[in-house]
Amino acid sequence: MPLHCNGVSLESAARRFGTPLYVYSADHIIGRLTLFERAFRAVPHQVCYAVKANSSLAILKLFADRGAGFDVVSGGELERVLAVDRKTAERVVFSGIGKTAPEMDLALRSGILLFNVESEGELELLSERAAKLRIRARIALRVNPDVFAETHPYISTGMREHKFGIDIRRARAVYRKAGKYLEAAGVSVHIGSQIRNAEPFGAAAQRVAKLIAELRRDGHAIRYMDLGGGLGIEYHADHAFDAEERVRQYAAALVPVAQSVGGVKLLLEPGRFLVAQAGALLTRVLYIKKNGEKNFVIVDAAMNDLLRPALYQAYHEIVPVTPRRAARKIVADVVGPVCESGDFFARDRELPPLRPGDLVAILDAGAYGMSLASNYNSRPRPAEILVTGRRARVIRRRETVNDLIAPEDL
Repeated sequence: MPLHCNGVSLESAARRFGTPLYVYSADHIIGRLTLFERAFRAVPHQVCYAVKANSSLAILKLFADRGAGFDVVSGGELERVLAVDRKTAERVVFSGIGKTAPEMDLALRSGILLFNVESEGELELLSERAAKLRIRARIALRVNPDVFAETHPYISTGMREHKFGIDIRRARAVYRKAGKYLEAAGVSVHIGSQIRNAEPFGAAAQRVAKLIAELRRDGHAIRYMDLGGGLGIEYHADHAFDAEERVRQYAAALVPVAQSVGGVKLLLEPGRFLVAQAGALLTRVLYIKKNGEKNFVIVDAAMNDLLRPALYQAYHEIVPVTPRRAARKIVADVVGPVCESGDFFARDRELPPLRPGDLVAILDAGAYGMSLASNYNSRPRPAEILVTGRRARVIRRRETVNDLIAPEDL
Protein backbone atom coordinates (compact mmCIF):
# COMPACT_ATOMS: atom_id res chain seq x y z
CA MET A 1 0.00 0.00 0.00
CA PRO A 2 1.38 3.47 -0.85
CA LEU A 3 2.56 5.62 2.04
CA HIS A 4 0.21 8.18 3.55
CA CYS A 5 0.58 11.07 5.97
CA ASN A 6 -2.55 10.85 8.08
CA GLY A 7 -5.29 10.64 5.42
CA VAL A 8 -3.24 12.10 2.56
CA SER A 9 -1.49 9.97 -0.06
CA LEU A 10 2.14 11.00 -0.47
CA GLU A 11 1.98 10.16 -4.19
CA SER A 12 -0.91 12.58 -4.65
CA ALA A 13 0.87 15.21 -2.53
CA ALA A 14 3.97 14.97 -4.72
CA ARG A 15 1.91 15.23 -7.91
CA ARG A 16 0.05 18.25 -6.55
CA PHE A 17 2.90 20.16 -4.92
CA GLY A 18 6.02 18.86 -6.69
CA THR A 19 9.32 17.60 -5.29
CA PRO A 20 11.46 17.97 -3.28
CA LEU A 21 8.69 18.48 -0.73
CA TYR A 22 8.59 18.59 3.06
CA VAL A 23 5.46 17.00 4.53
CA TYR A 24 4.49 17.38 8.20
CA SER A 25 1.73 15.80 10.27
CA ALA A 26 -0.03 18.26 12.57
CA ASP A 27 -1.68 15.38 14.40
CA HIS A 28 1.68 13.81 15.21
CA ILE A 29 3.11 17.09 16.54
CA ILE A 30 0.12 17.70 18.78
CA GLY A 31 0.32 14.12 20.03
CA ARG A 32 3.96 14.53 21.04
CA LEU A 33 3.23 17.77 22.90
CA THR A 34 0.41 15.99 24.74
CA LEU A 35 2.87 13.31 25.93
CA PHE A 36 4.94 15.99 27.66
CA GLU A 37 1.95 17.69 29.23
CA ARG A 38 0.74 14.40 30.69
CA ALA A 39 4.14 13.22 31.92
CA PHE A 40 4.90 16.46 33.79
CA ARG A 41 1.43 17.20 35.16
CA ALA A 42 2.58 16.50 38.74
CA VAL A 43 4.68 19.70 38.84
CA PRO A 44 4.27 23.28 37.61
CA HIS A 45 5.87 23.33 34.18
CA GLN A 46 6.02 25.08 30.83
CA VAL A 47 6.97 23.35 27.58
CA CYS A 48 9.01 25.83 25.52
CA TYR A 49 9.39 24.42 22.01
CA ALA A 50 12.94 24.83 20.65
CA VAL A 51 12.29 26.95 17.57
CA LYS A 52 15.62 26.06 15.94
CA ALA A 53 14.35 22.54 15.25
CA ASN A 54 11.74 23.79 12.78
CA SER A 55 10.74 27.46 12.65
CA SER A 56 7.80 27.23 10.24
CA LEU A 57 5.19 29.78 11.26
CA ALA A 58 2.39 27.25 10.88
CA ILE A 59 4.14 24.82 13.23
CA LEU A 60 4.82 27.60 15.73
CA LYS A 61 1.11 28.42 15.63
CA LEU A 62 0.23 24.79 16.43
CA PHE A 63 2.25 25.11 19.63
CA ALA A 64 1.10 28.64 20.50
CA ASP A 65 -2.56 27.69 20.15
CA ARG A 66 -2.02 24.91 22.71
CA GLY A 67 -0.34 27.04 25.34
CA ALA A 68 3.26 26.08 24.63
CA GLY A 69 6.09 28.53 25.07
CA PHE A 70 9.20 28.89 22.95
CA ASP A 71 12.96 28.62 23.33
CA VAL A 72 14.61 31.03 20.88
CA VAL A 73 18.29 31.54 20.11
CA SER A 74 18.17 34.64 17.88
CA GLY A 75 16.26 37.82 17.29
CA GLY A 76 14.95 36.31 14.06
CA GLU A 77 13.43 33.37 15.90
CA LEU A 78 11.84 35.75 18.39
CA GLU A 79 10.39 37.79 15.51
CA ARG A 80 8.85 34.60 14.12
CA VAL A 81 7.20 33.83 17.45
CA LEU A 82 5.90 37.39 17.72
CA ALA A 83 4.53 37.19 14.18
CA VAL A 84 2.42 34.21 15.24
CA ASP A 85 1.09 35.82 18.44
CA ARG A 86 2.72 38.67 20.35
CA LYS A 87 1.12 37.46 23.58
CA THR A 88 3.32 34.36 23.54
CA ALA A 89 6.33 36.57 24.41
CA GLU A 90 5.50 35.98 28.07
CA ARG A 91 6.27 32.29 27.46
CA VAL A 92 9.58 32.84 25.63
CA VAL A 93 13.00 31.85 26.92
CA PHE A 94 15.93 33.50 25.07
CA SER A 95 18.99 31.24 24.91
CA GLY A 96 22.19 31.44 22.85
CA ILE A 97 25.75 32.57 23.50
CA GLY A 98 25.95 35.57 21.15
CA LYS A 99 22.98 37.83 21.86
CA THR A 100 23.44 41.32 20.41
CA ALA A 101 22.23 44.62 21.85
CA PRO A 102 19.41 44.96 19.27
CA GLU A 103 18.26 41.42 20.03
CA MET A 104 18.26 42.17 23.75
CA ASP A 105 16.28 45.36 23.18
CA LEU A 106 13.67 43.48 21.14
CA ALA A 107 13.32 40.85 23.85
CA LEU A 108 13.14 43.42 26.64
CA ARG A 109 10.46 45.46 24.88
CA SER A 110 8.52 42.28 24.07
CA GLY A 111 8.39 41.23 27.73
CA ILE A 112 9.83 37.73 27.42
CA LEU A 113 9.75 35.31 30.32
CA LEU A 114 13.47 34.73 30.83
CA PHE A 115 16.94 35.46 29.47
CA ASN A 116 19.30 32.48 29.69
CA VAL A 117 22.63 34.28 30.16
CA GLU A 118 25.73 32.42 28.97
CA SER A 119 28.67 34.68 29.90
CA GLU A 120 29.69 37.50 32.20
CA GLY A 121 30.08 39.80 29.20
CA GLU A 122 26.51 39.08 28.18
CA LEU A 123 25.34 39.79 31.73
CA GLU A 124 27.03 43.19 31.65
CA LEU A 125 25.54 44.12 28.28
CA LEU A 126 22.05 42.98 29.26
CA SER A 127 22.30 45.02 32.47
CA GLU A 128 23.24 48.09 30.40
CA ARG A 129 20.39 47.61 27.90
CA ALA A 130 17.82 46.98 30.63
CA ALA A 131 18.93 50.11 32.52
CA LYS A 132 18.83 52.20 29.35
CA LEU A 133 15.29 51.04 28.54
CA ARG A 134 14.28 51.05 32.24
CA ILE A 135 12.86 47.56 31.85
CA ARG A 136 13.54 44.98 34.52
CA ALA A 137 14.55 41.58 33.08
CA ARG A 138 14.34 38.12 34.59
CA ILE A 139 17.52 36.11 34.11
CA ALA A 140 18.83 32.60 34.57
CA LEU A 141 22.48 31.74 34.18
CA ARG A 142 23.01 28.80 31.88
CA VAL A 143 25.41 26.78 33.93
CA ASN A 144 27.72 24.12 32.57
CA PRO A 145 27.35 21.09 34.87
CA ASP A 146 30.19 19.08 33.29
CA VAL A 147 27.84 16.17 32.62
CA PHE A 148 28.74 13.85 29.75
CA ALA A 149 25.92 12.96 27.39
CA GLU A 150 26.56 10.20 24.86
CA THR A 151 25.67 11.89 21.58
CA HIS A 152 27.34 13.31 18.49
CA PRO A 153 30.20 15.67 19.52
CA TYR A 154 28.71 18.52 17.47
CA ILE A 155 25.55 18.47 19.60
CA SER A 156 27.03 17.77 23.03
CA THR A 157 27.02 20.96 25.11
CA GLY A 158 27.39 20.10 28.79
CA MET A 159 31.16 19.73 29.29
CA ARG A 160 33.72 22.36 30.31
CA GLU A 161 35.42 22.27 26.93
CA HIS A 162 32.24 23.37 25.14
CA LYS A 163 31.51 26.99 24.27
CA PHE A 164 28.18 27.00 26.09
CA GLY A 165 27.28 28.16 29.56
CA ILE A 166 29.15 29.26 32.67
CA ASP A 167 31.14 26.91 34.89
CA ILE A 168 28.72 25.88 37.62
CA ARG A 169 31.45 26.48 40.21
CA ARG A 170 31.51 30.19 39.31
CA ALA A 171 27.76 30.68 39.12
CA ARG A 172 27.20 32.14 42.61
CA ALA A 173 29.85 34.80 42.03
CA VAL A 174 28.37 35.71 38.63
CA TYR A 175 24.82 35.97 40.02
CA ARG A 176 26.13 38.55 42.50
CA LYS A 177 27.15 40.78 39.57
CA ALA A 178 23.59 41.23 38.28
CA GLY A 179 22.64 44.92 38.13
CA LYS A 180 19.51 46.40 39.69
CA TYR A 181 17.53 45.96 36.47
CA LEU A 182 18.25 42.21 36.39
CA GLU A 183 16.28 39.81 38.56
CA ALA A 184 17.96 36.47 39.28
CA ALA A 185 14.88 34.33 38.78
CA GLY A 186 16.15 30.98 37.52
CA VAL A 187 18.92 28.55 36.72
CA SER A 188 19.29 27.00 33.28
CA VAL A 189 21.11 23.95 31.94
CA HIS A 190 21.27 22.20 28.57
CA ILE A 191 23.66 19.28 28.11
CA GLY A 192 23.13 18.41 24.46
CA SER A 193 20.80 17.04 21.84
CA GLN A 194 19.64 13.59 20.69
CA ILE A 195 20.22 12.07 24.14
CA ARG A 196 18.35 8.78 24.48
CA ASN A 197 19.14 7.92 28.11
CA ALA A 198 17.40 9.80 30.93
CA GLU A 199 20.30 9.39 33.37
CA PRO A 200 22.39 12.39 32.21
CA PHE A 201 19.33 14.64 32.47
CA GLY A 202 18.78 13.52 36.05
CA ALA A 203 22.45 14.09 36.94
CA ALA A 204 22.36 17.61 35.52
CA ALA A 205 19.10 18.35 37.35
CA GLN A 206 20.62 17.25 40.66
CA ARG A 207 23.51 19.68 40.23
CA VAL A 208 21.11 22.48 39.35
CA ALA A 209 19.01 21.68 42.42
CA LYS A 210 22.07 21.98 44.65
CA LEU A 211 22.94 25.35 43.08
CA ILE A 212 19.38 26.62 43.56
CA ALA A 213 19.58 25.83 47.27
CA GLU A 214 22.85 27.78 47.51
CA LEU A 215 21.47 30.74 45.56
CA ARG A 216 18.40 30.91 47.77
CA ARG A 217 20.65 31.03 50.80
CA ASP A 218 22.44 33.92 49.07
CA GLY A 219 19.11 35.77 48.93
CA HIS A 220 18.06 35.11 45.31
CA ALA A 221 14.40 34.23 44.79
CA ILE A 222 14.93 31.42 42.29
CA ARG A 223 11.61 30.17 40.94
CA TYR A 224 12.44 28.77 37.47
CA MET A 225 14.37 25.58 36.87
CA ASP A 226 15.15 25.44 33.16
CA LEU A 227 16.34 21.94 32.34
CA GLY A 228 16.63 22.49 28.60
CA GLY A 229 15.81 19.96 25.91
CA GLY A 230 17.75 17.30 24.08
CA LEU A 231 15.52 14.24 24.48
CA GLY A 232 16.38 11.95 21.57
CA ILE A 233 14.45 9.80 19.13
CA GLU A 234 15.39 6.68 17.15
CA TYR A 235 16.13 7.23 13.46
CA HIS A 236 16.68 3.54 12.67
CA ALA A 237 13.54 1.54 11.97
CA ASP A 238 15.03 -1.57 13.60
CA HIS A 239 15.64 0.23 16.92
CA ALA A 240 12.72 -0.22 19.30
CA PHE A 241 11.15 3.11 20.21
CA ASP A 242 8.19 3.89 22.42
CA ALA A 243 7.75 7.68 22.50
CA GLU A 244 5.40 7.63 25.48
CA GLU A 245 7.74 5.45 27.53
CA ARG A 246 10.75 7.63 26.69
CA VAL A 247 8.94 10.76 27.89
CA ARG A 248 7.81 8.89 31.01
CA GLN A 249 11.42 7.94 31.83
CA TYR A 250 12.53 11.53 31.18
CA ALA A 251 9.88 12.86 33.55
CA ALA A 252 10.78 10.22 36.14
CA ALA A 253 14.35 11.58 36.16
CA LEU A 254 13.32 15.23 36.49
CA VAL A 255 10.05 15.51 38.41
CA PRO A 256 11.36 14.17 41.76
CA VAL A 257 14.27 16.62 41.62
CA ALA A 258 11.92 19.55 41.00
CA GLN A 259 9.68 18.37 43.84
CA SER A 260 12.66 18.14 46.19
CA VAL A 261 13.62 21.74 45.41
CA GLY A 262 10.09 23.07 45.83
CA GLY A 263 8.73 26.41 44.70
CA VAL A 264 10.04 26.13 41.14
CA LYS A 265 8.41 25.96 37.75
CA LEU A 266 10.08 23.53 35.36
CA LEU A 267 10.92 24.91 31.93
CA LEU A 268 11.39 22.20 29.30
CA GLU A 269 12.72 22.87 25.80
CA PRO A 270 12.07 19.88 23.52
CA GLY A 271 12.49 20.42 19.80
CA ARG A 272 13.52 17.36 17.78
CA PHE A 273 11.35 15.03 19.89
CA LEU A 274 8.21 17.02 19.03
CA VAL A 275 8.68 17.47 15.28
CA ALA A 276 11.33 15.16 13.79
CA GLN A 277 9.17 12.10 13.27
CA ALA A 278 6.25 14.23 12.14
CA GLY A 279 8.09 15.13 8.92
CA ALA A 280 9.40 13.52 5.75
CA LEU A 281 11.21 14.84 2.70
CA LEU A 282 9.72 13.55 -0.56
CA THR A 283 12.08 13.28 -3.51
CA ARG A 284 11.98 11.69 -6.98
CA VAL A 285 14.58 9.41 -8.47
CA LEU A 286 16.27 11.08 -11.43
CA TYR A 287 18.78 8.44 -12.49
CA ILE A 288 20.21 5.07 -11.53
CA LYS A 289 23.97 5.00 -12.09
CA LYS A 290 26.66 2.33 -11.78
CA ASN A 291 30.37 3.07 -11.42
CA GLY A 292 32.19 -0.24 -11.40
CA GLU A 293 30.70 -2.19 -8.52
CA LYS A 294 29.16 0.94 -6.96
CA ASN A 295 25.47 1.79 -7.39
CA PHE A 296 24.07 5.30 -7.11
CA VAL A 297 20.47 6.43 -6.82
CA ILE A 298 20.40 10.09 -7.87
CA VAL A 299 17.38 12.01 -6.56
CA ASP A 300 16.12 15.57 -7.04
CA ALA A 301 16.67 16.56 -3.38
CA ALA A 302 20.16 17.46 -2.21
CA MET A 303 22.27 18.39 0.78
CA ASN A 304 20.97 21.96 0.56
CA ASP A 305 17.49 20.57 1.30
CA LEU A 306 18.53 18.17 4.10
CA LEU A 307 22.01 18.77 5.48
CA ARG A 308 22.06 16.35 8.41
CA PRO A 309 23.62 13.34 6.61
CA ALA A 310 26.46 15.49 5.22
CA LEU A 311 26.94 17.49 8.44
CA TYR A 312 26.60 14.75 11.07
CA GLN A 313 26.70 11.55 9.00
CA ALA A 314 23.15 11.28 10.33
CA TYR A 315 21.01 8.27 9.47
CA HIS A 316 17.54 8.61 7.92
CA GLU A 317 15.38 5.74 6.71
CA ILE A 318 14.68 5.98 2.97
CA VAL A 319 11.64 4.12 1.68
CA PRO A 320 9.76 3.94 -1.62
CA VAL A 321 6.39 5.66 -1.40
CA THR A 322 4.79 2.95 -3.55
CA PRO A 323 6.54 -0.36 -2.81
CA ARG A 324 6.80 -2.96 -5.55
CA ARG A 325 6.25 -6.64 -5.03
CA ALA A 326 9.11 -8.53 -3.45
CA ALA A 327 12.23 -8.22 -5.56
CA ARG A 328 15.95 -8.54 -5.08
CA LYS A 329 17.36 -5.59 -3.16
CA ILE A 330 20.34 -3.50 -4.19
CA VAL A 331 23.07 -1.75 -2.21
CA ALA A 332 23.52 1.85 -3.28
CA ASP A 333 24.40 5.38 -2.27
CA VAL A 334 21.45 7.77 -2.37
CA VAL A 335 22.80 11.10 -3.58
CA GLY A 336 21.68 14.49 -4.81
CA PRO A 337 22.63 16.76 -7.72
CA VAL A 338 24.87 19.17 -5.78
CA CYS A 339 28.52 19.29 -6.88
CA GLU A 340 29.97 17.92 -3.64
CA SER A 341 31.03 14.39 -2.75
CA GLY A 342 29.38 15.09 0.61
CA ASP A 343 25.99 15.45 -1.08
CA PHE A 344 24.46 12.17 0.05
CA PHE A 345 21.52 10.88 2.07
CA ALA A 346 22.80 7.33 2.54
CA ARG A 347 25.98 5.34 1.91
CA ASP A 348 25.91 1.67 0.91
CA ARG A 349 22.25 1.38 1.90
CA GLU A 350 20.26 -1.76 1.13
CA LEU A 351 17.23 -0.63 -0.84
CA PRO A 352 14.44 -2.16 -2.90
CA PRO A 353 15.00 -1.79 -6.64
CA LEU A 354 14.24 1.74 -7.79
CA ARG A 355 13.65 3.27 -11.20
CA PRO A 356 13.81 6.83 -12.54
CA GLY A 357 10.57 8.59 -11.65
CA ASP A 358 9.99 6.62 -8.45
CA LEU A 359 9.06 8.65 -5.40
CA VAL A 360 10.93 7.99 -2.16
CA ALA A 361 10.45 9.39 1.34
CA ILE A 362 13.36 10.36 3.58
CA LEU A 363 11.83 9.83 6.99
CA ASP A 364 12.12 11.63 10.34
CA ALA A 365 13.11 14.88 8.63
CA GLY A 366 10.83 17.27 10.50
CA ALA A 367 13.65 18.62 12.69
CA TYR A 368 16.78 20.33 11.39
CA GLY A 369 15.68 19.71 7.81
CA MET A 370 14.16 22.89 6.47
CA SER A 371 15.70 24.95 9.28
CA LEU A 372 19.19 24.03 8.00
CA ALA A 373 18.27 24.28 4.31
CA SER A 374 20.21 26.63 2.05
CA ASN A 375 20.40 27.83 -1.53
CA TYR A 376 23.76 26.23 -2.26
CA ASN A 377 24.30 25.78 -6.02
CA SER A 378 21.54 28.42 -6.40
CA ARG A 379 18.92 25.78 -5.67
CA PRO A 380 15.53 27.10 -4.53
CA ARG A 381 14.39 25.59 -1.24
CA PRO A 382 11.50 23.08 -1.21
CA ALA A 383 7.86 23.74 -0.50
CA GLU A 384 6.41 22.64 2.85
CA ILE A 385 2.94 21.27 3.49
CA LEU A 386 1.11 20.57 6.74
CA VAL A 387 -1.36 17.70 6.91
CA THR A 388 -4.27 17.75 9.35
CA GLY A 389 -6.48 14.70 9.04
CA ARG A 390 -7.29 14.39 5.32
CA ARG A 391 -6.36 17.99 4.46
CA ALA A 392 -3.00 19.15 3.16
CA ARG A 393 -2.12 22.81 2.81
CA VAL A 394 0.96 24.70 1.72
CA ILE A 395 2.63 26.46 4.63
CA ARG A 396 5.62 27.62 2.61
CA ARG A 397 5.57 27.92 -1.16
CA ARG A 398 8.43 26.61 -3.23
CA GLU A 399 11.11 29.22 -3.80
CA THR A 400 11.92 30.42 -7.29
CA VAL A 401 15.22 31.61 -8.74
CA ASN A 402 13.69 35.11 -8.74
CA ASP A 403 13.37 34.84 -4.94
CA LEU A 404 17.07 34.04 -4.76
CA ILE A 405 18.28 36.98 -6.83
CA ALA A 406 15.75 39.57 -5.63
CA PRO A 407 17.98 40.99 -2.82
CA GLU A 408 20.97 41.33 -5.15
CA ASP A 409 22.12 44.29 -7.25
CA LEU A 410 24.26 44.40 -10.35
